[in-house]
Amino acid sequence: MLRNTIKDLSTTILNNQSDFDTIKNSVDEIHKHYLETTKIGELGEGVQHMAAIPTASGMALSLNHAAACLLDYRRTAKLLNGMVTLIREKQEQHPNETINIFYAGCGPYAPFVTLVAPLFKASEVQFSVLEINAASIKTAEKLIKALELTNYVKEYHTADAVTFQIPDAKKYHILFSETLDALLYRESYVPILWNMLPQISETCAVIPNNVIIQANLTFPKQEGQDAQKEKEAATILDVREAVKINDGSQSLPKSFAPTTINLAGDDIYYSMIVDTKVHIHNDIWLHRNESSLSIPFEMEIAYPLDAPNVTFFYELKPSVELKLQN
Repeated sequence: MLRNTIKDLSTTILNNQSDFDTIKNSVDEIHKHYLETTKIGELGEGVQHMAAIPTASGMALSLNHAAACLLDYRRTAKLLNGMVTLIREKQEQHPNETINIFYAGCGPYAPFVTLVAPLFKASEVQFSVLEINAASIKTAEKLIKALELTNYVKEYHTADAVTFQIPDAKKYHILFSETLDALLYRESYVPILWNMLPQISETCAVIPNNVIIQANLTFPKQEGQDAQKEKEAATILDVREAVKINDGSQSLPKSFAPTTINLAGDDIYYSMIVDTKVHIHNDIWLHRNESSLSIPFEMEIAYPLDAPNVTFFYELKPSVELKLQN
C-alpha cells in the first residue's frame, strides 16, 4: 500500500536528519512514487506547466517548478521535522483536540500533507489546503486520493493566498506557507503573512516561523587562514518584525523601510554577503548553502569606494524583490 510506503520513507527522513545520503535516497524514492501516481512527467513542458503565476503581490511557482521543490533535500527534511515536531507540541498543548492546519501554497504534491498525514490518525490532524494554480491543486487532490488520505483534508481552495480570507481562521493551530525563495525574491511569503497573520489566532504557529535577510562583511583572507573572517553588518529584513505592524486594517505597503550600511572606516573589506536565514521551528534553521532558499549573494567591494553607503530596501509592489542602491 503506497500510503504505508510513504509513511516508512517519512519516518526514515525524520530519524536520519543528519545523514544526507539517507535523506536524498528517501526523498528520491518518494519523488519517484509521486511522479508515477500524478503522471506530472507526462504533462510535458508546455507554458501552462512551466510559467509562474502572478499573485496580488509576487509570483506563484508553476506546477513543474513547485513539484521540483521536493528535491531540495535538506529543505524537505527540515520542514518535515519542524512540522511533525510542531504538531506533537500542539497535541500536548491541546489534548484530545484535532490539530487544524492551514496550508497556503501546497503545489501539486502537497508534501506537508502527503508526507505528514500518514504519521498521524485523521482524528489527530486535519488540513485545509490552498493553491492559486488550479492544475496544481487538481494534481494534489489526485495524489491525496491515491494515498488514501482524503479524510485528512477538509477543504481545497483555489485562490490567491495574498488576498484570501480564511474561513473560520481562528480555529487553526498551524499555518504552513513555504512560498519563498532565496533573498525572498519574487515569491509571496511576505505578502501572504501580511494578509494571514492578522486573521489567525495569536497562538497559531507558523512554519517557516521567520525569514531574516542579513548582510555580513568579509575581510581579505590572510595567509594560513582556513576561512574568511566575517562580521555582521546589518539585518536588512526581519519578516516577522516587518509584518507585525499590520493588524488587518492596513494595505500592503509598496516597500519596507530601507537599511543603509556604511563601508567607510579603518577596516578594509573583501566582500559583502547577503544571507537568507530561514527559521523553521525551535532550533531548526536552514543555514547558508543547505538549500536553494539559503544560497548567499556575494558582492565584491572595490576600493577606492565610489560611495561609502549601500542601501537595501525590500519592494512589495509592483514586484517582490530586495533592491540595492548606492
